[in-house]
This record gives sequence, C-alpha cells and structure tokens, in this order.
Amino acid sequence: LPSMRTPTAMIVGLVLCPCGLLLTLTGTLAPNWRQVSRVPDQPVDVVWDQGIWDICRERQSTHDRLCEQADELGYFEQVPVRVAQGLMPSSLVLTLVGLVVAALGVRCWQPEPRHLVAGVAGLVLLLSGLMSLVPSSWYTQELWALPAAPGSTLSVGYSLVLSYLGSCLEILGGLALALSFHHCCKE
Repeated sequence: LPSMRTPTAMIVGLVLCPCGLLLTLTGTLAPNWRQVSRVPDQPVDVVWDQGIWDICRERQSTHDRLCEQADELGYFEQVPVRVAQGLMPSSLVLTLVGLVVAALGVRCWQPEPRHLVAGVAGLVLLLSGLMSLVPSSWYTQELWALPAAPGSTLSVGYSLVLSYLGSCLEILGGLALALSFHHCCKE
C-alpha cells in the first residue's frame, strides 16, 4: 500500500524555496543594496540608497524621497553592479522553474512522489540560490570600493541582506529536495 505522506525533506524544500524567492525578489527590486550618508556638501540628514536598478535620495527629517537620481559617479557601470543586474533576475526565473518542477515531483496528483523529478528540482533550486548568492557576495566584497563621494559613510542596505537570506533559503531548500535522490538509489 503506498504511503500518502510527503517526505519531510520535500516539505522543507517546498517551504524554504518560496520564502527564498520572496526575499530575493524584494532584494532585487528594492533600491537599497548600499546606503551612503554624511555626504560632504549635503545636509546631514540626507541618505542615498543605491540598488542595482535605481538610486534614491532621502531626507530623513522630512522623509522626502526622490528616486531615479542621476548616476554622476558611474555606480551602474561597475562590474559587481552589472553582474548583479544579470544574475539576480536570472536566478528569480530559475527559481520559478525549479518550483514548478518541484511541484510536479513532490506530489502533483500522484499517490507517490516522483523522487527523481523532485531531486532534479532540488538541483535547479540549489543552482538558483547560488546564482543569487554570487552577486550578493561580490557586491559585499566590493561595497567600499564602489564609487561614492569622498568622506561619506557607507553601510550595507537591507536589500543586500534580504538577497543573502533569500539565497541561503533557496540553497537549503534545494538541498532538502535534492535528498530525494536518496530514494531513487534505494529503488
């Protein structure tokens, strides 16, 4: 008699990967990979939020925020930013593909999970997590080398942290689903 229980590793993978997708999506779209504050010749409460798609200027005392600021220092021309612009959306697409394949492998109207399909989905999701971890890590490594006004204060933005967390969740979820290969070896 087939068991109707879905293996725990598959459930973990199907919980972690969509959470990772949401965090990575937010990290990709939100313009806050790096914050630049205390810029000379600017009011003290002005903060520049730099993402991979946009630069925003916010005056913290009044919460006035203007995005689509001019890139006067060549920030978007830097290699880590360009790599992030390519790999982050690619990772999101690959995650969606991996989740569809995982849904087909885990149960998808079958009495028994398809372990081979779920394992392949795990590898796809693992790859997508690595694809978003690479630009996040590289950007962090080069955070202080990217162009900024001399004398300003630089700090990590929340989008970069969300991208890291999302990448890690996708990697863990992909590994959990890849454990399905163990059942294929048993059979």
